Amino acid sequence: MDEFAFIDAIKQHTYKQPSIIKGVGDDAAVFRQSAQDIVTAVDTFVEDVHFSRATMKPFHIGYRALAANTSDLSAMGAVPAFYLVSIVIPESWNEDELKGIYKGMAELGNTYKMDLIGGDTVSGKELSLSITVFGYVNRNKARYRNAAKPGDVVFTTGTLGDSAAGFFMLTNPGEYIDKAFYYRRHRMPSINADFASELEFLPRLALNDISDGLANEASEIAEASQVSLTVYEEQVPVSTHFGQFRDDQQFKWKMFGGEDFELIGTVPKKSWEDVKQIADLTQTQVTEIGHVENSDDSGSDVFLVDRGQTKKRLEKKGYTHLKQVKR
Repeated sequence: MDEFAFIDAIKQHTYKQPSIIKGVGDDAAVFRQSAQDIVTAVDTFVEDVHFSRATMKPFHIGYRALAANTSDLSAMGAVPAFYLVSIVIPESWNEDELKGIYKGMAELGNTYKMDLIGGDTVSGKELSLSITVFGYVNRNKARYRNAAKPGDVVFTTGTLGDSAAGFFMLTNPGEYIDKAFYYRRHRMPSINADFASELEFLPRLALNDISDGLANEASEIAEASQVSLTVYEEQVPVSTHFGQFRDDQQFKWKMFGGEDFELIGTVPKKSWEDVKQIADLTQTQVTEIGHVENSDDSGSDVFLVDRGQTKKRLEKKGYTHLKQVKR
């Protein structure tokens, strides 16, 4: 299959976004938007670093790759609109597998009315996907990590540690409860785009997506806002059957596991009821897990109050993108 036949096979023939003027088929795509701010992000995914065919089908690879980018838009409060895909294709991947990747992206794209508007295809030694996403947010309504202030409520969406648990199950076969749930959470994570965009009316809100672990993302908010965050371990939400794993695994996965693509946020106490109402409206689970306080002389930190009510600094660590770990 040559490049042009492949492009024709995966391109959209109709578009969902009214602002698109020209999609796939020319040297560049064209879209028009004057009333809103445009939010964009890019991520690259490399075979045997960010994903592996041992744990994922091509469909899942495409779905999760686009989900990771779309989650970045959610963390900015933006509504997803378009994506571009550049792919490096090795000889070891056949046509049906490549189409499977794009089908996975299209599945998520259809859910959020996102259009594929272009990209690039080249040959290489290992499969690599580079995805650029675009979203819209009303002017001056993008959400930033530096908006947290002392006294704010710290909250998360969903449950944490599920993706890491699913990966463990896939790589350590055995008898587990609710395998399908954990597999799906690893391969096809939920995105909170509707919830995040519906919070636009709030005067102040900090958001970050949990791609590299709760500890890491909380630290990024603390550092950007020059505050400290205190998180209560017993309040961190976990799924129904998470207790089937060892205590050390549970702690590691919910604090440092990453790739859940849930959101961590901070909001003034007076706005917390509004957040819960929007959560109900969008059928999103939200949980208060801590609070924001002034940073001390040592800098902006994240503290954990553990199950024994001992308060200690939570180490900033999580998934490291330059460390080769098969996902």
